[in-house]
Amino acid sequence: MAARDGPDTGGMESEPSTDVTIQQEKGSCGTTSEGDSQYLITEQMENEDSLPQTSVSNGGESEISKEMVDLKVIWNKNKYDLRVPLDSTGASLKEKIHSLTGLTPAMQKVMYKGLLQEDKTLRELKVTNGAKIMVIGSTINDVLAVNTPKEVVQQEAKAEEPKKEPLCRQKQHRKVLDKGKPEDVMPSIRGVKERLPSVPLSGMYNKSSGKVRLTFKLEQDQLWIGTKERTEKIPMGSIKNVITEVIEGHEDYHMMAFQLGPTEASYYWVYWVPTQYVDAIKDTVLGKWQYF
Repeated sequence: MAARDGPDTGGMESEPSTDVTIQQEKGSCGTTSEGDSQYLITEQMENEDSLPQTSVSNGGESEISKEMVDLKVIWNKNKYDLRVPLDSTGASLKEKIHSLTGLTPAMQKVMYKGLLQEDKTLRELKVTNGAKIMVIGSTINDVLAVNTPKEVVQQEAKAEEPKKEPLCRQKQHRKVLDKGKPEDVMPSIRGVKERLPSVPLSGMYNKSSGKVRLTFKLEQDQLWIGTKERTEKIPMGSIKNVITEVIEGHEDYHMMAFQLGPTEASYYWVYWVPTQYVDAIKDTVLGKWQYF
């Protein structure tokens, strides 16, 4: 049988025929040597190394990425440096203060441009780097040590109350009360308890029948008693007691005394205090809110 000189073109081209064509086309561009193969492998590895790598955080970097703020915490004549996230809340700040001072959050009154709001962040409260945070409050042990004697004194005073005539009938108070209610005294609301107003309580009398106003500086923990002549700035912690009594015939107003020393002679009397603010004044000065 005679041998064929060329491929059979009568049927479909086979896979090997196609491979030969491809090999020939590759050959036209040059034959890939072993060195070229090694170069291609190296280049491919370098390209893979240049791809972006995915990092996995173990959680330790989250604190570093937060914006921090440095604070000066002042409590009981002690100063503390504190660094906290700017987006932490007032409640979180109280926890930090607890770890520094041992003063539980429930016993803290934290001041920064007024009473600190626990549900807002430090950023929302516009707390800046280096800000001074005032903390007012006593530990449980301090409260027990200080208030146990007071409780005994108050119980004794209550036992003696029935023996005494009402304060508003005593001569020293009658000479003030007989002048009548001041025209510019603040309005009163019976049967209602309100927080202290943002403005001073004014239009009242003192024991000299002079006009007096009360300003509560919570950020400084002070009570300012102002008259026409001068303003006395009294630390609230130095006030021993606050006593009040309804004015007969004017049950929507009280007479009130702040005990500034150890005896009754140290009482500073204020007359015509609107009844809705009486409890708020006592709680603010004596710090009874700390027990709740």
